[in-house]
Amino acid sequence: MAMKIAVLTGGGDCPGLNGAIKWVTKTALDPKLVKKRSVTFEVVGVMNGWKGLVDVDPDDAESCTRHLLHLDEEVVRTWDRYGGTNLGTSRTNPFNPRNDRSDKLFENIKKLGIDVIVAIGGEDTLGVAHKLYTLGLKTVGIPKTIDNDLAGTEYSLGFDTAVNVIMEEIDRLRTTAGSHSRIFVVETMGRHAGWLALHGGECSGAYIILIPEYPFDIDHVCELLQEREGKEIRYSIIVVSEGAKPKGMTEFVKDTKIDDFGHQSLGGIARFVADEIEKKTGLESRYVILSHLQRGGSPSAHDRLMARWFGVAAIDMIIDEDFGRMASLVRGEITSIPLKEVVTKGLKIVDIDKHYDTERYNGRRSIL
Repeated sequence: MAMKIAVLTGGGDCPGLNGAIKWVTKTALDPKLVKKRSVTFEVVGVMNGWKGLVDVDPDDAESCTRHLLHLDEEVVRTWDRYGGTNLGTSRTNPFNPRNDRSDKLFENIKKLGIDVIVAIGGEDTLGVAHKLYTLGLKTVGIPKTIDNDLAGTEYSLGFDTAVNVIMEEIDRLRTTAGSHSRIFVVETMGRHAGWLALHGGECSGAYIILIPEYPFDIDHVCELLQEREGKEIRYSIIVVSEGAKPKGMTEFVKDTKIDDFGHQSLGGIARFVADEIEKKTGLESRYVILSHLQRGGSPSAHDRLMARWFGVAAIDMIIDEDFGRMASLVRGEITSIPLKEVVTKGLKIVDIDKHYDTERYNGRRSIL
C-alpha cells in the first residue's frame, strides 16, 4: 500500500512554493526511483494550508474535491515557472488558544489516511508541523519566508526573488527621484529581521538603510542627507524595513487586528521617516511602500533551483524516516535540522557587528 503524502503551503505566498510542490511530487512518483525503493507514494495537495485540513469533511466527496488536489507528474509539470502557490495558503493556526481546532485536524488526518505531511512555510507554519510531530504525527518541513530569517538554514524560499523586486523598483524610482531632486523612502517587508532591506538596499545602491536590529536616530538620518546637499547628487534613496524603529519608539502598526499566530500588521514607518525629513530639513520627500509587490511575480533562477533541492530533500527525508525535521541549506550544502531548533532558537537576524555600519546607516564597507 502506498504511503500517502500531504503537502501544503502556509503563511504569506512567495515565488518558489510551486516549485517545491512540483519537486516533492516528481521525486516521490519518479518511475525510475520507484523501482529502487521499498516504498511507493501517493501525493495529495492540501488547499489553503492548515485551514484545508481543518475544514475538509473526509466523509463528503464534494468537500474533499474542494479542499484536496490529487498531484501527479503531469499536474505539476509547469508549476515551477509560476509565483504564488497553486494550492492556496492561509494563516490558520489549528492550535490557536482562542479557537483550538486541533482535535478536528487530527480526526481529519486519520480519516484521510495521511501518513506524512510536508509543510512549506515559515516559523508559524513550521511551528504547527513541529507541534504535530511531538504529538505523534510524521512531518517534514521546507523553509519559506522572504525575510530569510529562519534559524538553521542559510536560505529560505522567496528571498532572492524579493530582493530582485526591491532592486528593480528602486531602479525605476531613480528616474523620478532624479528628475524632481527628491528623497524617496522605500518601505520593505521585514518584521524582526532586516535582510530584505539590507540586501535590497545594498544591491540597489541606497544611500541609507534602516533595519529592525538597530533603532535609528532620525536627526542623524537628516544629518547624513544634509551632507549630500549642494553636491552633484540630486536625490537620495532610503530603504527601511517595516519593523525598523526610531530610538525610543516601537514599530509602526497598520491597525489593531491580530492574526491566528498573534501578529499585528506592520506599516507606516516610511511615511514617518519621509515626513520627519521634510519637516526637519526642508528637503522634498516621498515614500513608497512595496508591500505585496515583493511577494509577486515569477521565481528567480535561484529560487527555482532551491525549490527543486528542498523538494527532493523532503522526499529523501521521508524515505530515511527523518521526521520532525526541516530541509535546510548549511555552508552551501543541503541537509536537515530538527524542527524544534527552527521553532525554539529564535529568528536569524542581521549581525550588526558583521553586516551593518551604524555611522552610515548602511551595509559595512569592510568584509574581513
